Amino acid sequence: MAIAADVKAGPRPVSFGMGVVGLLALAMFINYVDRGNLATAAPLMKDELRLSASQLGLLLSVFYWTYVPGQLLAGWLAEKINPYRAYALGLAMWSLSTALTGVASGFSMLIVLRLLLGLGESTAFPCSSKLIAQHMPQHRLGIANGLVSMGLSLGPAFGTLAGGLLMAKTGWRPVFLLFGLASLLWLWPWLSATRRLSAAADEPKRDLAPSFLAIMGRREAWGAGLGHFCNNYAFYFVISWLPLYLVKSRGFTVSQMAELGGAIYVIYAAASIGTGWISDRWMAAGGSSNRVRKTVVIAGHALTAAAMAGCMLGTAPVAIASLFLAAVGFGLISPSLYAIGQTLAGPRGGGNWIAFQNALGNVAGIVAPIVTGAVVDRTGQFTWAFAVAGLAAVGGVLSWGFVVRKIAPLAWPGALITADQAPGSGLSSP
Repeated sequence: MAIAADVKAGPRPVSFGMGVVGLLALAMFINYVDRGNLATAAPLMKDELRLSASQLGLLLSVFYWTYVPGQLLAGWLAEKINPYRAYALGLAMWSLSTALTGVASGFSMLIVLRLLLGLGESTAFPCSSKLIAQHMPQHRLGIANGLVSMGLSLGPAFGTLAGGLLMAKTGWRPVFLLFGLASLLWLWPWLSATRRLSAAADEPKRDLAPSFLAIMGRREAWGAGLGHFCNNYAFYFVISWLPLYLVKSRGFTVSQMAELGGAIYVIYAAASIGTGWISDRWMAAGGSSNRVRKTVVIAGHALTAAAMAGCMLGTAPVAIASLFLAAVGFGLISPSLYAIGQTLAGPRGGGNWIAFQNALGNVAGIVAPIVTGAVVDRTGQFTWAFAVAGLAAVGGVLSWGFVVRKIAPLAWPGALITADQAPGSGLSSP
């Protein structure tokens, strides 16, 4: 069956395939294992280091103080030294920061290491999105981003389950050392598999990426950033506070928390890969980028809002069921977030666009932990924290539905026009 005109893309280099996408997914898995270890260790660290909920919220938030502006730096590095090398440098930095957390002596040292962790991890989405946008055709963006999102969701699943069970037996410090040093092993297959691709990426480019100023001039970029923020507020609220919520508010042991939390993230992973596959099939059957991506991402936000309401108002069984519903909502949204940005920006602009979109979206990482910590300290419970997350999810429905007018490739001043961007291809004019 013919593929709709707006899902065509340029030729794909033979040397870039699903094996490289698999390594990108594995790096995202590592990223979220290392990022989420603090949340998993929170019940133990809170007691050992005598941290208040507000101090813990600051530790969870400070990661994003460097992660957010680091997105723009990562987009620049991806153009300056190429995305393959930039990703390798970032992973080395965040892995070492994770390992050193295991020997941190106090609150101040933890702050410094979380800042370094955020700076290293900021390379992940701009670099991976640039590579996927540049090498994968439109009707394969769903499965490629679905695989990366599966890594994103299985990372917290593994970190919460395996990390939680290990911490229950050995304490939290050995787990940070183990996970941080093990993360460095990814560098060997990455450098081996992408050596030729990296060399080719060093060749002079005729068609330059749109600048951040050009991207900031587009209404769609601000709408996508706002929608990304609304998703991330609810997601980071769950990923940062789920262990403490289950242990302190619902009475689970650390081991029980690890098993339940791991199961929630597995559902998220299954929903992510399923969403990517179904989206690609729909587009291959003739569905437009606009209809497919908007339908999926708006449905995901609606499910997330309903789930937050269930956690806020329901009994313990309803709250647990609602957390699984939230996992499905996140799985619908996650592949679509990046596919939308990659579609709007086009093959050359995917890195800078996602850097900008992700920077706006991850302001939620600064806000959500601090707001949640303050609310929990003031009220002694999570009820109103779930309410705020639910309102953020509703904001996502409005952002994708009304602020982003149409999801189709945008035209950029000075860009070369390829056969796939000729009239009738679905290219949007400024």
